[in-house]
Amino acid sequence: MTRLLLLDDEPSILKALKRTIKIPDCTVDIFERPEDAVAALDTHSYSLIVSDYRMPRMDGVSFLKIARERQPEAIRIILSGYTDVGGLLAAINEAEIYRFIPKPWDDIDLVMTLRKTLEYAELLKTNHRLLAQVNEQQKIIMRQKMELQRLEEESPGITHVNRSDDGYIIIDDIDHEM
Repeated sequence: MTRLLLLDDEPSILKALKRTIKIPDCTVDIFERPEDAVAALDTHSYSLIVSDYRMPRMDGVSFLKIARERQPEAIRIILSGYTDVGGLLAAINEAEIYRFIPKPWDDIDLVMTLRKTLEYAELLKTNHRLLAQVNEQQKIIMRQKMELQRLEEESPGITHVNRSDDGYIIIDDIDHEM
């Protein structure tokens, strides 16, 4: 199950977002207070975190920096009605936001952006999982190579097998005295 966190100090914005965001198999947690959203980061794993930019107790960049530290794999988006270029640059550089969504938003564009972002987050998770599998397989191969080297040092030629063109093992003629 995918989980999405929404933080905005305006209850009407949260209600509109909650009403607009209908993504299958996605739980949406909404928060008006940054402190509550920070606490939720310790209890739930989020694929996507969307925060308002300007809030009274903590700005969106500060919150998203905390979110990045606690859940670095979560994708972060900032939502704002203000176009403070310096603040947006800080959000990009410090909180590593993925996207900026302006207020007011277009409902269809918002939902499509969130869906595509969640797909991207799933691809990242899959890539991390596959990378871990490749790394584990490389460790196994390295152990096997080391064992082959040990066997070859112990009994030279033991790891070399003569094969025919069709893959059969060729056993050298050995003179047997009868």
